[in-house]
Amino acid sequence: MAAKYPLTAGEEVMSKKAHGTCDKPVQENLRWGVDREVADRICCFNRHYAEHSGYWVKTKFLSEVDKTGETTYYDSVTGKPLFIAPRGRTFEEFKAESSSHGWPSFRDEEVVWDNMRCLANGESISVDGTHLGHNLPDKKGNRYCIN
Repeated sequence: MAAKYPLTAGEEVMSKKAHGTCDKPVQENLRWGVDREVADRICCFNRHYAEHSGYWVKTKFLSEVDKTGETTYYDSVTGKPLFIAPRGRTFEEFKAESSSHGWPSFRDEEVVWDNMRCLANGESISVDGTHLGHNLPDKKGNRYCIN
């Protein structure tokens, strides 16, 4: 029996569009003080690389995120929800796993599958062509390491 996740897409989702693989640039005023130029380069003009490991802890994320409930994480281009976390674990577990890998790491139950897919090579993308990161499975299952 085939695994239920990740849901996959064909390479055509990442075809050239008006702004790299995206229809438009990333939004202005990204949450947590994320650098828009860096986000735009990684999300719309990149298929393989990421910002440096640990970048997310240098933003305002840890001081501003809700540590007691779930947080919705959105596509920086379209604004569509991509992940809702933590689910099935505590914020401290989410933070510890993300810290150990260098990038926010999400699990299958935290993905909004209407809006996120993976390509055959493990690249995690939005259904609209935003590069998000990669699926790097471990002994616990799929782990979506997101830029």
